[in-house]
Amino acid sequence: MQMAHGGGDRTFLPLDIAVLTVSDSRTEADDKSGKALVERLTAVGHRLAEKAIEPDDRYRIRATVSRWIADPGVQVVITTGGTGLTGRDGTPEALEPLFDKIIEGFGELFRSLSYQDIGTSTLQSRATAGVANGTIIFSLPGSSGACRDGWDKLIVHQLDARTRPCNLVEIMPRFLER
Repeated sequence: MQMAHGGGDRTFLPLDIAVLTVSDSRTEADDKSGKALVERLTAVGHRLAEKAIEPDDRYRIRATVSRWIADPGVQVVITTGGTGLTGRDGTPEALEPLFDKIIEGFGELFRSLSYQDIGTSTLQSRATAGVANGTIIFSLPGSSGACRDGWDKLIVHQLDARTRPCNLVEIMPRFLER
């Protein structure tokens, strides 16, 4: 199902997005996944708030993301890497304690879409998403293909206020309601 963009009262609202690559081996020179996300988010009109690379260490991941969710200038965080099953993969464990609410449908839908390309291997993905302190957080696997699919098939639509019938942008002002 293709997402419909309405006209009239809905306009694109650019967001400030931070990107975190989780890897023990990547550098800015060879970070294809982080680069793919930055290219995509800026191509549609969003702004890169900050980009960082942290090793597969849940406390360093949590510290960087915590700093971003405390920053009112960052509205969205996208991480790539550390979502697998190996002993070093700990991104979900780093992020989920920060979530005020988990967006269960994101991981479910990501794996469903991923199944079309990689079959049952998708069960090894622990892609997740949530909201923390009013900031939307998406956590994708580390492959550039997974980042492209996650952005192109899911995230770009939910971060576009024109997407109908609904999107995350239109409810962002209500995330901090108590």
